Amino acid sequence: MKCCNNNMKLYLPSLSVNEGMARQAVASFVSQLNPTIEELADIKCAVSEAVTNSIVHGYKYKNGIVYIGVKYYNDRTVVIEIRDKGCGIENVKKAMTPLFTTDTSGERSGMGFAVMQTFMDKLDVYSKVNEGVRILMTKHLS
Repeated sequence: MKCCNNNMKLYLPSLSVNEGMARQAVASFVSQLNPTIEELADIKCAVSEAVTNSIVHGYKYKNGIVYIGVKYYNDRTVVIEIRDKGCGIENVKKAMTPLFTTDTSGERSGMGFAVMQTFMDKLDVYSKVNEGVRILMTKHLS
């Protein structure tokens, strides 16, 4: 089992204004590995989507905490965990279908998980109804 070289943990209130903070904090941490501009942009976009999902869908704009963890390894693998203790997802497979959304206001496109999958090398989503969601995203840097 490989051991991580460095790690970061961040806990933020589930406020929309904190999405940018999460994105920048993860990008700053990953910058230690000198990623390409494209790799950093991919990571920032995926983190934004995951954090926004926690705020909008997990907590439904109510008070909660978004947990963010980042680790990197000697082989330049970055693993990002975004976790909440919100309402959870009843059917993860269905929720990961492009254009699926539980938002009835018409403001959401249902592309969050598709975006995360596009920009990261691996995406794992775990959920329990009424207990929250755990998203693990892996990116192998060049």
